Amino acid sequence: MVSSVLSGCVTTSSTGDAPLNQGNWPLCTALGGLAGGGLGAIESSTWAAGGAVAGAVIGTLICYAQDGDEDGDGVFDRRDRCPGTPPNTPVHHNGCPFKEYASAPAPMEPEPEPMAEAVRVELDVKFDFDKAVVKEDSQGDIQSLADFMKQYPQTSTTVEGHTDAVGSDAYNQNLSERRANAVRDVLVNQHGIDSGRVSAVGYGESRPIADNDSDSGRALNRRVEAAVEVVP
Repeated sequence: MVSSVLSGCVTTSSTGDAPLNQGNWPLCTALGGLAGGGLGAIESSTWAAGGAVAGAVIGTLICYAQDGDEDGDGVFDRRDRCPGTPPNTPVHHNGCPFKEYASAPAPMEPEPEPMAEAVRVELDVKFDFDKAVVKEDSQGDIQSLADFMKQYPQTSTTVEGHTDAVGSDAYNQNLSERRANAVRDVLVNQHGIDSGRVSAVGYGESRPIADNDSDSGRALNRRVEAAVEVVP
């Protein structure tokens, strides 16, 4: 009977709103002693003393054996190494919360590489008056254009011939074509550029870049131009 009474008592605090645990054993001992003594007194005074002792022992054992869960984390207080855990906190078997690790930052997407600018090589070969012979001082420029085209074998170019305004249109047209073909021959025959990659065209005197009224202006107009561009 004492066990029955105490089993009900030790699971509830004095206020009736929280379970008892091992820390309440003095109260359980006192309650057990009173209950045991009272029940023993029904029989006799001798039974009262013995009942009090037995009730106190039984109350203490029952209370000590009972496990409460004061913080409601699912781990009995006797095994809870971290009492007072906030509600709804995931805990280990010893009642201590799981460590929270900061999530790894999302990997940054590599920034797109900036598009390379177009690479362009230009050729500007000057000629003497009424001549279509490539001068020695222009060979280096032609060599640079040939080297560029070898570096980028997918490229091709058009060599454009021009004249000044001295002479007839028909004569200057023919002279501009001979000048363009002279430069093309150097690229193909001397520098080994495939003939299919180099075309030649003459524009006569129709595209001046300077005033034809002066010697210096006419000298600038007697030219062959070419450009090669590599677009990424």
